[in-house]
Amino acid sequence: MKVSREIKTAILVLSGIILLIFLINYLKGENLFESPDTYYTEFDYNALTKSSPVTVKGNAVGKIKDIKYDYETGKTRVEFTVDDQLKFSKESKVRLYATGLMGGNALAIVVDNEGELAKSGDFLNSEVEDDLISSLTKNFSGVSNNLDSTLKSADTLLVSLNNLVEDESEDGLKSAIAELNATMKSFKTLSFSVNALVKNNDAKLSSLLDNFDTIAQNLSVITSDLQKVKFSETVAKLDETLSSVNNLMTGIQSGDGTIGKLLKDEGLYDNLEAASKEMEELLRDIKLHPARYRRILSKKEIPYTSPKEEGQNN
Repeated sequence: MKVSREIKTAILVLSGIILLIFLINYLKGENLFESPDTYYTEFDYNALTKSSPVTVKGNAVGKIKDIKYDYETGKTRVEFTVDDQLKFSKESKVRLYATGLMGGNALAIVVDNEGELAKSGDFLNSEVEDDLISSLTKNFSGVSNNLDSTLKSADTLLVSLNNLVEDESEDGLKSAIAELNATMKSFKTLSFSVNALVKNNDAKLSSLLDNFDTIAQNLSVITSDLQKVKFSETVAKLDETLSSVNNLMTGIQSGDGTIGKLLKDEGLYDNLEAASKEMEELLRDIKLHPARYRRILSKKEIPYTSPKEEGQNN
């Protein structure tokens, strides 16, 4: 069958029109071979355009289809489409956020898989995320107030310091600095004197440090010896000795033993006192009559002479 030229021309024109429609929709982000799901949400103001994307975790999954102002509620109603392969529940939210510093905005679906799955035509709750510029503006407002207060305080401090520096009285800062300078000079002179003293007595200081080192070593040895001493045994022996002395003193007080009898026996005391008196009389007699005791005291043997003969001779 022979096809006429007119039919071929018509087919070619229709094919071109279809291809053109497909290219236009493709450039708009629409795919004629897909059937996306449509959802709705609302915002208090409009910051979107029909070219704004719809994303999930930064990935484009749809686009905004229509933006209308609702005269009854006073809100902006947004209709957007999402790829039908994306599944999420009705509890998911649509977040308005800024895509960059230039002010572009987009919608992000905060997926929540809890609850009933959302279907095409459902209404989803919305929220607005503060962009960087808004956050900086809010923060800068507080920072500017604090900075203003800080600058006022700094200005007051500088004025006070200026008045203090210009004070020519005895309590002024210049006077204090001058006194501090004099003190530093005196300290410098003192440090030079100390340095010279150390330099002149370097040998003595070295000897003193050596002696101190020797003393420290000796103390270390003594400490080591003391650590080896068994103080517990020494204290135990001392306790036994004190107990023995205590028993001895108790026996003496009770009159036991020779010492106790000497202290407690009155007859022995009387005998000792009588013997002491007789000894005293004997010594007195020796002084008065030494000739009587010459035979006893002399190294030579002298014949014994009775007292009567001695009296007759005298």
